[in-house]
Amino acid sequence: MGGKRRNNEREAMEEYGDDVELDKKEKKKKMEKEKRREILPSMIKNKEKRSAVHAKLKHEKKVEKRKKLKARDAEEKRALELGEEPLPRKIPRTIENTRENDETVCKPDDEELFACNDADEFSSIIKRERTPKILITTSRFNSTRGPAFISELLEVIPNAHYYKRGTYDLKKIVEYAKKQDFTSLIVVHTKRREPDALLIIGLPDGPTAHFKLSRLVLRKDIKNHGNPTSHEPELVLTNFTTRLGHRTGRIIQSLFPQEPNFRGRRVVTFHNQRDYIFFRHHRYIFETKESKTSDSKGKKGKDSKGEKISQQKVIARLQECGPRFTLKLRSLQHGTFDTKGGEYEWVHKPEMDTSRRRFFL
Repeated sequence: MGGKRRNNEREAMEEYGDDVELDKKEKKKKMEKEKRREILPSMIKNKEKRSAVHAKLKHEKKVEKRKKLKARDAEEKRALELGEEPLPRKIPRTIENTRENDETVCKPDDEELFACNDADEFSSIIKRERTPKILITTSRFNSTRGPAFISELLEVIPNAHYYKRGTYDLKKIVEYAKKQDFTSLIVVHTKRREPDALLIIGLPDGPTAHFKLSRLVLRKDIKNHGNPTSHEPELVLTNFTTRLGHRTGRIIQSLFPQEPNFRGRRVVTFHNQRDYIFFRHHRYIFETKESKTSDSKGKKGKDSKGEKISQQKVIARLQECGPRFTLKLRSLQHGTFDTKGGEYEWVHKPEMDTSRRRFFL
């Protein structure tokens, strides 16, 4: 009898489990049907209705995001009041922090890198033994925006001189620049009346870096722009992490003097992100701003005499001076410019762009 009861119980349990699994499957099917029934904006043919539905969905997502942020802030505040450690914030996954591992990434204790820096072509300039002297010229076929861009480059780079290209060959210009004790040569290449490339040649022994130039915005096209002064600027180079990036950064660093004049409050920035080098030119100013204090209940603070208490905060303001452009390294060549017999340290090829998470600078 007991064996029969056990068998009956097992059969009942199996039937109950099957019913539960069927219920789950039915619920999943219903959810899938409901999702299919949801009208997406792309399914609506009427433009006005489509835009209205899209705006409604966008607003709902925004409200949900705000609720999550408020809940997270409330939890952090409660944990601090109780003396507990708040939960660590989640780090978003980006292309930068999920990049492919690269063996050439520079480390702060790399003695070999420091030895290479002391023996490379730019060590005399960076050690302030020589002052940078730059020659700027154009390609043979100049454009309308080329001279305007060069005039702004002359204001950005101290001790830079412009010479017309004429019909001279580039190798003869390099020889002339060596005789005149220039430390670097910059060639602004133009195509279809638009500057599209920069060639930076280190003198007297190289190297030669070829950059693609894009997204050029001149000073007159920047809203609320400022006019730069003649003071020597501060140079900021960020995110040049690999050996190639470090060498590219030193090429750029050799164009500017290593003793900035802080009174001029000028900053020249070369920011590398995903192998694109963004150039910006700013002036900054520090201002003091009074802010009214308030207690924990949100009421404005007052002293014993009944006067409002105010705190002074120091705020930094920026004003862009222009120009604004983006560079991308195409090749790095040993020695001065030589298209036939030159040896290349690095050349960009289309086969290298197979992964979005592979960076070279």
